[in-house]
Amino acid sequence: MQSNLGPVEYLVVYFEGNRFRGEIIPALGELVDSGQIRIIDLAVIIKDAAGDVLLYESSELDIEVAGALAKLEGEHDDLLSEEDLLLVAEDLPNNSTAAALLFENVWAARFAQAVRNANGEVLMNVRIPNHVVETVRQAIVDAAADL
Repeated sequence: MQSNLGPVEYLVVYFEGNRFRGEIIPALGELVDSGQIRIIDLAVIIKDAAGDVLLYESSELDIEVAGALAKLEGEHDDLLSEEDLLLVAEDLPNNSTAAALLFENVWAARFAQAVRNANGEVLMNVRIPNHVVETVRQAIVDAAADL
């Protein structure tokens, strides 16, 4: 069975001190509206000061946040299972929030299909954190300044 899906990613973003207020929603909306990504599933994990865990699908959040997320609703909600989300919660410190997101990189679908058609397969796909790239860039700038 051939699939026209682009690469699918699972992303968990952590917010210290339970300060998730939805600021990421407009940026996420831009990615969806421009057709770069498609949300498959999204959930929020809250771990209170006592370590108790609350799991929320996007529709169960604060009315303002839920309303903003409504247009981002995935086609296959509930692919992120309670077990998946509880595993994330285990690693969260108390008094924190995480947003778990399963999304398709629509922008890469054509390339992914071409790889599949050529009987190719991905051997490695690594996302390098921004702070690592910035550290290396700064080291290069510093080294050049010393020349």
